[in-house]
Parts: sequence; C-alpha cells; structure tokens
Amino acid sequence: MMSAVLQLVLLACVAPVLSANGESISHLMITPESPLLEIGTNFTATCMIINTTEVTADDLYWTLSKTTIPSEKYTKINRTALSVTIPVTSEKPEWLFCRSGTENPHVFLNQGKFLHAIFTRKGYHPEKPENLSCIAVQDKTVISRNISCSWEPGRESHLHTTYTLYVKVTVSHQTFNTSTDKSSAKVTLEIFPNHMTLEIWVEAKNELGTVESEHLREDAGWFVKTNPPSDVKVFSEKSFPTSLLINWTQPIAKEHIKLTYEIRFCPNGSQSWTYVPLVDTAKDIQSFRLQKLRPDTVYVTQVRCKNAEEGHGYWSDWSTNATKRTPEDRPTSKPDLWLSNKSDSVNGRQVTFISKDPVFPNGRITRFDINIKNGSMILKRVQVNVSEADRSSSQRKITVLQLDDRDSIQVRITAINSVGKSPEAFLGIHEKVHEPPAVEGLKVEPCGAQLCLEWKPPRSATEYVVEWMAYGDQMDWQRENRSTRHTAIKGNLEKFVCYKVSVYAIYAGWIGKPAIVEAFLEQGAPLEGPSVRLKGTPGRNGAELVWEEIPKNRRQGFITNYTICYTNGIKRYDIIVPGNTTSYTLTSLSRNTKYDVWIKASTIAGSANGFNHSFTTLKYGPGEIEAIVVGVSLGFLFIVLMTMLLCFYQKDVLKENCWPQIPNPGESTIGNWSPDYPLKAETPKENCLSGISVLDMDVCDGKSVFEEDKTSLPLKKDKYLSEEHSSGIGGSSCMSSPRQSVSDSDEGGDIADTTANTVQYSSVVASNAYKGQNPNSQSQQAIFSRSESTQPLLDSEENPDMLMQEGSRQSQRFPRQSCFTHSARNQDQLEMEQQEVLEPLDFCPLEEDSEQITPTDGQSALGSSYMPQLGGYRPQ
Repeated sequence: MMSAVLQLVLLACVAPVLSANGESISHLMITPESPLLEIGTNFTATCMIINTTEVTADDLYWTLSKTTIPSEKYTKINRTALSVTIPVTSEKPEWLFCRSGTENPHVFLNQGKFLHAIFTRKGYHPEKPENLSCIAVQDKTVISRNISCSWEPGRESHLHTTYTLYVKVTVSHQTFNTSTDKSSAKVTLEIFPNHMTLEIWVEAKNELGTVESEHLREDAGWFVKTNPPSDVKVFSEKSFPTSLLINWTQPIAKEHIKLTYEIRFCPNGSQSWTYVPLVDTAKDIQSFRLQKLRPDTVYVTQVRCKNAEEGHGYWSDWSTNATKRTPEDRPTSKPDLWLSNKSDSVNGRQVTFISKDPVFPNGRITRFDINIKNGSMILKRVQVNVSEADRSSSQRKITVLQLDDRDSIQVRITAINSVGKSPEAFLGIHEKVHEPPAVEGLKVEPCGAQLCLEWKPPRSATEYVVEWMAYGDQMDWQRENRSTRHTAIKGNLEKFVCYKVSVYAIYAGWIGKPAIVEAFLEQGAPLEGPSVRLKGTPGRNGAELVWEEIPKNRRQGFITNYTICYTNGIKRYDIIVPGNTTSYTLTSLSRNTKYDVWIKASTIAGSANGFNHSFTTLKYGPGEIEAIVVGVSLGFLFIVLMTMLLCFYQKDVLKENCWPQIPNPGESTIGNWSPDYPLKAETPKENCLSGISVLDMDVCDGKSVFEEDKTSLPLKKDKYLSEEHSSGIGGSSCMSSPRQSVSDSDEGGDIADTTANTVQYSSVVASNAYKGQNPNSQSQQAIFSRSESTQPLLDSEENPDMLMQEGSRQSQRFPRQSCFTHSARNQDQLEMEQQEVLEPLDFCPLEEDSEQITPTDGQSALGSSYMPQLGGYRPQ
C-alpha cells in the first residue's frame, strides 16, 4: 500500500505539468516505468486515468504480453487508479499493458489514447562467491608477486555482474584489488610478503545488489606452490639387491620457505605407483633409500615438495622420471612346471614338460635343472640352458618323456641365475589307472572381455591349474589356490576364437584328471559353409550326402545346426539336421531329375552357405534293370520250357496236325494193280515192320481155294476182318485211328461220308507162285494192297476196289491154300515156308501198343501178313 500511495503522490505532481503542456499523448499512465524485477518476488504496478472523464477505474484491465491477468489480482485505489500485483517467475523480459474496456464511441475511436505499457526486465540478486582459492607460484628462485585467485560465482543472474578481487597485507594495511566479469582474477603486489598474513576476498555486484565472499586470512606461505625438486638421481648397490638410493636438490632456499617431500616409485612400464609414507620424508632431507624392492627390476622414481607447515601450501608438480635397475639376487619363487601335451598311444603315454620362469626370478634365468624319478629310481637328469634369444618367450620346453601306462613319475625342477638357485618345483604323474578325480560341474561363460570359470572342488585338492588353448595356437595356463571356486582367465583372449579350457585338480603336486570345456569369448557367423558331396552314386529316388565339419578356426561359434537346401529348379526344400551330423540321405526324389544341393551352417550369431553340388537321379534304380531282364528271361524260359513239355506230351497231336504222313506216290503199288503191269518186287526197308497178323487156315477143307473166285474171296474176307485188324496209312509209329475198309459191295455208299477228306486207293496184284510153282495166269493168287493219302489219285488209281476207314486198325487175313491135301507137314518145314513168304515184304517196327494176332491151333502162320504202312494186309 505504501508503494501505491507513493505512486499516487508522484502522479499528482506530474498531472498538472501534463495539463499545462496541453493535450497528453495518452489518458492512461503506469507507474513505475521500465522497472527491473527480481525473479522470485511479487511486482505491483498502478494505472492512472488523467485528463479525461470518459473512463473510470472500473473500465480498466491488465494484460501481460498477450495474456489477460485475472481480475482477482486487481486493486481499485479510487475512481481513476487501478493497481495489479503479479509474481515474477519467468526469466525472459515481458510487456505489461493497461487497457480500457469501455464501449464508449469516443474511446473506441481514440484507442491509442486509452492504452499504456511498460517493459519489465528480470534477473537475480548476485550470489555469494564460493570456494575462493589463491596461489602464488615460484618464479626462478623466489615466489612470484602475482597472486592468482578463482572462485565459483553461483547461478546466472541474467544481469551484468562485476567481480572485484581484494588482497590486503594485514601488517602494512595495504590493499590491492582488480575487477573482472569472470570467475578468476590476478592481483599484482609490490613484493611477495613472505612470513606475513594476507586477507583475500571477492565482491560480486549487479543492479539488484552487492555481496562479498568469505575472507581468507592465512600466512603468505599457505598460498605458495614451488617448483619440483631438481636433479633427481637414483643409485643401486650390488650388496643391496632390494634397495635403491635417491638424491635430489631442493627448488628454493630455506630462508624463503621450509619444504617437505613426497616420493613415489613403480616398476618400469607399470602404472601402479607405490608412495613412501609422508612421516618418513617430513624432515628437511635431500636423499632417501627405497627398500623392499624386487631384484633385477627397473624402477621409475619421482619426487615432489610443498610448504612444511602442516596444511599449508600446494604440492609442486612431480619431478622428471629417474630410472634404475636393482641388482640381481637368487630366485625367490619356484618355476611354473606344467605339461604341454599328454597323448596316449599303443606304446604308452608321451608327455612334454614345459616351464615358465619363476614369478620372481630376481635376475636372468640361465639354466633349469630337472630330475625325473620313477619311485626311488632316477630316470633322467636334464639341464636346459636358456639363451638370450629364449628370454623373449615366457614358456620353455624342458623335455619329452615316453611313459608306460603303469609308470608313476616325479619331476623336480629348479631355476638358476647368476646368483643362485630357486626353490624346487614338483609335479607328479600317477599311473593311468590311479589318476586322481577331476573337478565336477565345470562351466565356462563369457563375462565382458574375459572367460569366467566355475567348478565344484573335489576333496583334498591343494590347488588348481586352469589351461586354455586356441585352435592352432600356443597353450597357456594359470594357477589358482585351493579355495578358488570362481575365476577368470587372465590371458588376452580374442573374439570368435574357440578356446579349449581345461581345469586340473592338483593333489599335493600330483596331477588329477582334467575337466574340459570348449568356449567362445564372443560368437559370430561362420566364415564359410561346409562342402557337400555325394557318397557313391545317386539312386532313383534318393541320394546320400556327406560333408566335413568346418575347420575350427573358420567356425567363429558353435554350430547349432545344418540346413540342407536342395532344389530341382522349380521348388526348394530345406531340411534341418543337428550340428553333429555329417551325412544325410535325401529321399522322395524324382527320377531322372537334376538337383542342386548346398549346406548352410548356423551359429547363434548367423549362418553361412557352402558351395553348390549338382547331381541327377537315375531313371532306373540299382538292380531295377537287372530285375526286369531277369524277370523277362525267366518268363521267356518258363514259356520255352512249357512249350517243350507241351510238345513232348502232345507230340502225336502236333505231328498229326503239323506234319501229316503222306505216302510217296512214286512208291505206290497201285500202278501194278492191273495184270497188264508186271509186279515189281519191293525192296525191304529197315525198321518199317509194324504189326503183322497171321492166320493159318485148314488145308484139308475139301475144297480148294483156287476153285473159287480167286479174286473176290480175299476181298470179301478182308471186308469182314478189316474192322478189327487193319491199320490206316499215316498213323504215328505205324499206328493210326481205326478206319473202315471200302469195297465194291453195297456198303461202299454208306462209308463215303467218312472218307470225304481222305483219298483211299488200292491195287490187287497177282503174286508169284509158291516156291517156284507156275500156276495159271487166270488163277494167280491176288494181293490186296491199300494206300491212303490226301493227295488226288493218280490216273491208274481212280477205280479202287476197296477203301479203308481212316484212323482204324485193320487186320486182313489172306488165305493161302496149299496144293497138298491131308498131307502131314513137320514144323520145321512150315517155318521155312513162312520165312520165305515174309522175305519180300516191307515191315515196320512193332511198337508196344501194336496189335498182334497169334495163330490158332490148326492154322498156319503163313496165311496173311499185316502191312500197316500200306493201310492193310498184303497177302503173298
């Protein structure tokens, strides 16, 4: 309220002046004009109406930039004055407007006279400077008279702020100062006031106010920083292999300031510094002996200094490096003896021993002494000299042993340098059947840039050896104490490399069985895929694929699976098989089709394809052609065999149908039927005798046969007898189907139908007289000769006297009448007569099934003869 009253008084004084000057520019006025506002406070402004009665305080309203301020923040002072109170929160400057909201036409037409605005600037009060620090550095051999100070100004005030640094020498009351708009400044004194008290402070000032920092009241030496010690030197002494002596020169005279020193050292190449306790260097000294150092080790040494008064001054920078090697000493640790490989063979075990230098060799190792024992018996003594070239390698091959599976050996080794011998290292190898147990549950997993191991310890193990080896690389190992359950490989491991990690439990120096795991620090996609090929030749519907594993140095990860991809140019097929598979048989392929096949190897990080291999399946499967040929051959053989058997068992039918027996007309006797043609004697043929039937007739009949018709009687007898004792021409083996004879009698017409396809013809000729007798030509005995043929008859055969029925057997009895009546004839004479009768006849061989008629008592065997090849009987 007081500010509002003051603003009204000011306006009361200004209003008469404005009225005297005539018409004002605006009928509204805001006080204060262009104020500077402190952020975080409240601001009150008052708008007054002057030289008009067109509006009142009730018609006014406020806006901040383009935002109308709520009427709750207004205060009506009187009819012509209205104030507003707003919080200052924004850091950016803004315009505050006072406006008229009446609808009076005069106001509307003169809006510019009923509007007023002020510009508000904002900022913070300056904050108190903090952390004031000042330093005076050494200039040549004295302390510089320039004091440099710095401080923290605090938050940004958004206003121009000036900082003034003050340095006051309390003894002389001299004050030195300098101003800046930054957070640091330098004050120059007449001379640096050694051993005097100084008072130093900073003052910050802007439009909103002024503030001072804390005052520093300290001895002048408190602000001093000297140069580092100079001419630092290090000395070694052969009789003290674990000690080095350091000398240096102090940077400033004691009269100006007393100093204290700090020393640090480390092996060359290391960044791990060892600091000498300050209590050992608190005195005013210029040399110091370092102790408990490692022999034959190069050390780097540095020294610095500061004001000796406690809590005063700044440490100087470290001096330049001073290096020195400590003298050699006897090795104080054992060599690290291990096995580079342990291979089994039919001849036993081959073991190669290697060793690392002792951790603390204390000099250059020149030789290793090895003793190898089998129980109490010394197997081998070895001395391995180490050349200068071998010093670059941390591992040295010691010796190779060929052991039997039952050997149990002890290896002891010492390392020797120029001063002495190291403690003895021991390593034992049990016989194979008694090897101690391995650790259990070994797990190897990547953890950051290392491989971390975890295992379950066996009983009584005294330490562990962790061994790792990359494919085709050198093996390395590290030792862990008996309480270790978790560890990490300390070697330099690479990504995408397969490491074979082994953990051996050591039992008081005796090696146990190893636990082995393969691991990758990080896995990637394989660099190449496997090359696939066919095993053998492809089949009709399948093919066997084989491939070799990707080399370990090209896998970059564990192979999780293989994908067999193959295509026939139309469709692609994929088959996934486990990662430990190296062969697979494709089935259900199309015959006589070309396929392209390749193998894709996959890890958890990616996959890689191998090269394509093409093959074509067979049109016929293995053995299929042979099976077809064998089947066809067997079928053909079966048909042939069945045909042969059929022919064998049906030979008569085949012979009758395929090769019918046709008589030779040239050999027919039909040409001799007429008595005009002389009878030609027939030449007997071998093996032509078939069946013969002979009937003897009584020669004492009382009537001579010759008294009867010598021609008709035999024919009639033959007619009645042919049905039982005749054989047709053309039968197989002189056998044929029964046929009826044909004669001149009335029966010839009845038989004609059965002989439609057969031409039967015969001739009757007269025979010669019996035993040279010459009967009458009229009474010559008749011979009936029958022939059967499918050929047309000859000219001389067109009138046969008698036809034979086709296929029948016929027996024709021809009587032969003797000229002797009732005369006795002995048997010998009768047989001779029969023989003479049979001599001119052609006979066919008699087969088993031929029918034979035996002569009866009182009948002569010479009665007639059966001639099957001629179709009947041929009487002589």
